[in-house]
This record gives sequence, C-alpha cells and structure tokens, in this order.
Amino acid sequence: MNIAEIAEMAGVSRAAVSRYFNNGYISEEKREAIRKVVEETGYRPSIQAQMLRTKKTRMIGVIVPKVASASIGRIVEGILSVLNESGYQMLLAVTQNDPRKELEYLSAFHGKQVDGVILAATVFTPEHKRMLKNSAVPVVVVGQYLAGQCAVYHDDYHATYELTKLFLEKGRQRLGFIGAIRQDQAAGEDRYRGFCDAVQEAGHGELADHYTIAEFTVASGYEKAGELMKKYDNLDGLICATDSMALGAVRYLRGHGIKVPEQILVAGHGDSEIARMTIPPLITVHYSYEKSGEIAVQMLMEQLGRGESAMKEVKLGCHIVDPGAAS
Repeated sequence: MNIAEIAEMAGVSRAAVSRYFNNGYISEEKREAIRKVVEETGYRPSIQAQMLRTKKTRMIGVIVPKVASASIGRIVEGILSVLNESGYQMLLAVTQNDPRKELEYLSAFHGKQVDGVILAATVFTPEHKRMLKNSAVPVVVVGQYLAGQCAVYHDDYHATYELTKLFLEKGRQRLGFIGAIRQDQAAGEDRYRGFCDAVQEAGHGELADHYTIAEFTVASGYEKAGELMKKYDNLDGLICATDSMALGAVRYLRGHGIKVPEQILVAGHGDSEIARMTIPPLITVHYSYEKSGEIAVQMLMEQLGRGESAMKEVKLGCHIVDPGAAS
C-alpha cells in the first residue's frame, strides 16, 4: 500500500492523505473516509520516508533524573497530555541523578535524533551551559531557572520561606532543615535560602546551622534525621526539601519514641501521595508539576513552529497544604 492507493480507495486526493498523516487541515468528511481505509487496510506510513521528506522526526526527547519520583511522574504526565494531541511521540531518557548522563543524552539528542528536548535538569555545570547554548535543536528546561534559556520553574524560595514562617507561627522555635545538594538550584539552594531568611528575620539566625544534606530518598531522610537529632536533640520542628525525606524523618522519629507532630512537627515539599498517606498527613507544599510539563511542551512547540517562543521564562506559584488547619 502507498499514499496513492489509499487516496484512490478513499476517493480523495493524495495531498489530502498526506495532510491526514501530518495532522494538517482537511474536512471531517475526507478525514473519516481516509480513517476507514487506514483501519481496513492496516496501513502505516513510513517513518523513515516522512523524516526524509520533512526533516522532522516527530519525536521529542525528555531527559529526567529518575522515574521513581512523584514530581517527575506528574511532569511527564503533563508533557504527554500535550504531546498526544500534537502528533509527537516522547523518547524518555533517565539519568539516575547523574549530571554526566544528562550531558550524554543532550549530546545524543543534539545529533538530530529528536526535534526538540525537554530537560528536567539537576544541576547546571559550565558544560551544561555550553551544550545548551550550542544545541542544534530547541531545549526547554523544566524545574530549574537558567538565565537566557527557555524555562518553566517554581518559586521554591518563597515556598520554604512561607513554610518556615508557618512553623514559627505555630510556636516551633527550634527548627532543623534537611535539604538537597546546594548545586541543585531549586530543591537545594533556593529552598535552603528560604529557610535561612525566614529564621533570620524572626531573630533565630542560629537555626540556619541546624542543617544537613540528604539524597532524594526515604532511606536518606531517615539517616539524616538521625544525624540532626544526635547533634541537636531539642528540635521541635523539622522541614525537609522533599516529601520522601520527610517520610524518612518521620520513620526515624517514631522509631525512636518521638511523637509526630506533638513533639516534633515535620513538613516536606511536593504534595505527593506519601505525604497524604502518612498518619496524620504531612504538612507539604503543592507545586503545579503537571502544568509545568504542559507549558514546557507549549514553549517547545512554539520554537519548532516559529523558531522562537513567545514565553522565555515562566515562574509558577505554589501553596502550602496544612492538613491540620482544615480540621
């Protein structure tokens, strides 16, 4: 089967069949006629022929740090919700939180394996910045801010600033913080900076030292909570950079006979399922992860269609989820 035969069977022009397979405009009557023939014959257009003709792969590369992450899963869902309506497919690359793998995938995608890239970056090394600047395909960063780069990100600083103020207003004056690596601008640097500024303004600047760095896992949250408690045994509040860390901290505290939240109030970031399943549910921060994925694709599509995006940077807001306030 070829396009000419499909056109003859459907009673339409070859141009109409071509527009059908390339998501171009045709009348509903012609679209339905072509669809019926395609279903009856099982015809599938040659991807290689389309690539040679249009110079487009109809593939979008998506680089993420891991798949076992509620936030990444929601970003990917947002990406797919737009891609599925745009006639594009997704090529997912998982780096396992290794910045070197990010560079490897960027290099592979730079070789025109895809039409564009969405990068959920962890850090931005000089090599990252150089590769992004010289990329042969458009790239949109999601989850982090990088000057001069199309990016969708959240207000991580104010999220933790407001969360810390909430703890202080609840009378928790001896706070600890479990953070991410500072090279991670959003989850690491910005969230810790929000904590530091809030305690400093409240006259408790010494609390900024009640700080440790964990990996993005429950096990690491457990371990680092133990380190903080051994060093500062009088804590009454613990703010964590992610919900996974917070769940690990809760497990450590309860395993050592410390009541949560009566003795120590614990909070995370991400508004994930595990935050809601904890008894009582954790205080957390809700980020619009799905929306960030949707906007990232829209920005990328603008670049693919016009060569540039009308939106260079989009900062999304967030809000605190405090189950105790609703009761």
